[in-house]
Amino acid sequence: MALSALVEQAIERTLLDEQTIQRRVVELAAQISSDYADVDNVVLVGVLKGSFIFLADLARHLDVPHSVDFIALSSYNRGTVSYGAVRLIMDTRSSITDQHVLIVEDIVDTGYTLDYLMRNFEARRPASLRTCTLLSKPDRREVDVHVDYLGFEIPDVWVVGYGLDYANRFRTLPYIAALRRDVYEKE
Repeated sequence: MALSALVEQAIERTLLDEQTIQRRVVELAAQISSDYADVDNVVLVGVLKGSFIFLADLARHLDVPHSVDFIALSSYNRGTVSYGAVRLIMDTRSSITDQHVLIVEDIVDTGYTLDYLMRNFEARRPASLRTCTLLSKPDRREVDVHVDYLGFEIPDVWVVGYGLDYANRFRTLPYIAALRRDVYEKE
């Protein structure tokens, strides 16, 4: 089946179009650049896999010296979220001790993943630690987490595109869309 047909069958509606996302990424980069203007280097730590497109676009718009690293966590169990159970799959390649660290996330849902990551990174004694997430679902929050830089608040729907996926599909869509409920509830 062609990708366009697959997308047409699975997508309920577009929540954020490409231009809206790009406009907000530029605004976030300007805010981050301003806040880190006096810092020698900001380490952007992207949470794989979902943040890779957002992180790349954000990094290209930053006006401050920065480096990029990645971490991979798992909070999913066969496609469904396993609440509170977060597991480190891949750590950063470089030490973040005494570094100015900005965690870059695709989405904050229940808050468990970001809470785990913040506690883990704080124990490593960075010079500073802030968070940036493209999307937040405040209605799903179970753990109170602070987000320093927020792209958009969205309703409690399963979203795909711009790095977010369902069963490793739809990540490279240039927009963010709500997946039809019957697609993810059939399993």
